[in-house]
Amino acid sequence: MMIAFSIAVGNLSLSTAPPAASLTEKGVATFVPDLIILLLVATTVALLSRRLRIPYVTGLVLAGLALTEFLPNYRIGLESSLILNLFLPILLFEAAINTDISRLRSTMKPIAMLAIPGVIVSTGVTAVGLKFALSLDWVSALLLGTILAITDTVSVIAVFKEVAVPSRLTTIVEGESLLNDGVALVLFNLVLQVHYRGSVSFTEGVQQFFIVIVGGSLVGLAIGYLSAGLMERSDDNLSSILLTVAVALGTYQVGHFIGVSGVVADVVAGLWVGNVGLSHRASASNRVTLYSFWDYAGFGVNTFIFLLIGVEVDLPTLWQTFPAVLVAILAYQAGRILSVYPLLALLNRFDRPISMRWQHVLFLGNIKGSLSMALALSLPASLLGRGYLIAIVFGSVLLSLVLQGLSLPWLVERLNLSSVSPERQQTDELRAQLITSKAAQDELDGMLKAGILPKAIYEEMRSLYQVRIAKAEKALRDLYNQWSMDVATGKDNPSRLDGVRRRLLLAEKVALTDAVRKRILPESTAEVRLQHIDEKLLSLEDD
Repeated sequence: MMIAFSIAVGNLSLSTAPPAASLTEKGVATFVPDLIILLLVATTVALLSRRLRIPYVTGLVLAGLALTEFLPNYRIGLESSLILNLFLPILLFEAAINTDISRLRSTMKPIAMLAIPGVIVSTGVTAVGLKFALSLDWVSALLLGTILAITDTVSVIAVFKEVAVPSRLTTIVEGESLLNDGVALVLFNLVLQVHYRGSVSFTEGVQQFFIVIVGGSLVGLAIGYLSAGLMERSDDNLSSILLTVAVALGTYQVGHFIGVSGVVADVVAGLWVGNVGLSHRASASNRVTLYSFWDYAGFGVNTFIFLLIGVEVDLPTLWQTFPAVLVAILAYQAGRILSVYPLLALLNRFDRPISMRWQHVLFLGNIKGSLSMALALSLPASLLGRGYLIAIVFGSVLLSLVLQGLSLPWLVERLNLSSVSPERQQTDELRAQLITSKAAQDELDGMLKAGILPKAIYEEMRSLYQVRIAKAEKALRDLYNQWSMDVATGKDNPSRLDGVRRRLLLAEKVALTDAVRKRILPESTAEVRLQHIDEKLLSLEDD
């Protein structure tokens, strides 16, 4: 994990780190103090970030910068192979396994618009700006444009956990990040082929793009399907953890080995495991254990990555490349503007509208992170001005994490995206009581069927949960009746039940689609009804 890289700017040689020994040369015993220091710093940052109300990842980067001043000759560096082969698969799988595919399906149009044409537009605009502002060659400009088109959603989601935002906006941000990485990596590899081979035809590039994406999806589906089947047959928590870790790391490697997108394969496998392998057929204890493990794994990896980003950035080098870094930031922000506002304005014509306030968050949430740095470090040595490009990327990531990371919470609060009323809070608490009580009853039914509980104890415990369910249902029924009366008399907004109505309409749409697919209904009969359902869905407010 120990690296040292030099950055050459013109005729000036700048070193971001003194020569560092490898982990093998230093020995595990001398590496342990480094790890302890990082853990203590991360814990301190977590406590201070909550008290100072700043994003955790921004605090980690700033702490990493300070750490280089106290430990100038004792550093742990980032390696592109470490990030791409270990950290990235873990982060992708953790995000995918926690994603509800039904919500992802309902927001797929804006996600696809931002992650595919959005990344292409952002890459092109950024590359053009860097080409003419910094006098770069086209290959270097396109590589930088691709690297800076990648968004790191960890910082944005961290803000969303502190400030209430609509769940659909969170799903769009998470979904874009899942697809964004895969599309950007495919474009990055295509530009590298141009560098090595001299040229790649447009038709060949498009074919490779779709082959890599579709191939990655098929690999992910195959491995996800096999692993989900194994998980359904095993109720051992530790074995399930080992299986999911093998799936997360192995899927990425298999995809890379056969020449398709390992990122897309990892995301698809994670979605399948999270929504099928961890379905209700798996025991509650197994699901809780796996979700807890992956939450911890994602948190731990992000902690080390963002701390090491601060450690890796050299302030003297950043200062000397500061004008170029500012140009890069302006270029990728211009690319983001043209990939968010026009594309979403076009999307609003045939899909549920995304408000301008949401678009502002999607624009400012264009924060860079570890994957951009990993791709910068993986630039080939034969590339002209490689060190200069690395310095620009590192500076852009640092300023993005600090400036946008600190301003995003302020923007979200000022936009007042989601104000939670006392009635809504009461409703959510009653729903939580219903969900937990019914889940406990389902688990009791399984324990009775398996012979774990005698029937007398089962009936006694089930009756306790039934009392909670009855109280919550009565309170919810009274609230819904009151809302209906308020709507009928014009005293209230009818959108309070839009979340429930949306789920019911989606259930109707799925049922109709399945009926057509199974040849139960003719397509002509279902088409009118499907159009009517879509019109109703578009009329509902965002949740």
